[in-house]
Amino acid sequence: MEAVVVLGLAVVVLAWGFSWVWDSSERMKSQEQAGLLGGGSRTLLVIAHPDDEAMFFAPTVLGLARLRHRVFLLCFSAGNYYNQGEIRKKELLQSCDVLGIPPSSVMIIDNRDFPDDPGVQWDTEHVASVLLQHIEVNGINLVVTFDAGGVSGHCNHIALYAAVRTLHSEGKLPRGCSVLALQSVNVLRKYISLLDLPFSLLLARDVLFVLTSEEVAQAKRAMSCHRSQLLWFRRLYVLFSRYLRINSLHFL
Repeated sequence: MEAVVVLGLAVVVLAWGFSWVWDSSERMKSQEQAGLLGGGSRTLLVIAHPDDEAMFFAPTVLGLARLRHRVFLLCFSAGNYYNQGEIRKKELLQSCDVLGIPPSSVMIIDNRDFPDDPGVQWDTEHVASVLLQHIEVNGINLVVTFDAGGVSGHCNHIALYAAVRTLHSEGKLPRGCSVLALQSVNVLRKYISLLDLPFSLLLARDVLFVLTSEEVAQAKRAMSCHRSQLLWFRRLYVLFSRYLRINSLHFL
């Protein structure tokens, strides 16, 4: 019993220590990444379902806000798998408001061609065509989305990466438009929260966003807007997932 208590205290101390280290160096990191990403950019976050923006990308959205990016959001479905589409669209707008994305910068596609269904493969060319239109209309110079692993392996997430990859490899993106993909990590790293920070620092390829304690609270408030999705296992996700605190991304 004593060993368990000691181990628990050690974990708490380590987590606090990592948080303190990050808080003390956050400004320096922001300055470094501002040079890499370009402050004041127009960024499009591309997600598959309402709650992706908070569950997976909150560190990126809040990190880009530090760099004074204007963030637009394109969601390719209403999340209607359990016939909750209308509720989930409202929840997404509320979450985006918490994260600093105004309703005028949020576009939700509610189209039968892009159903919220892990068993349906979205057409890559169709996704790419819709995506390119939004990039051009909004003058986007940075696109952020999932990588080939889709973080959770959901085929809708992976379809977004496939479409962006196609646009990038075929040279169809507007001149000066870059793409950042969110790194998928293994299950162990995914659920050790801030304890993943040393691995992220060592293995990060291009861009790393780590939230301060105040920003973590903001990310959790955004996630709490998705009341229809807060089942017991997602509440555990909020407690333990590193994606509520850390995002590592790489350029295509």
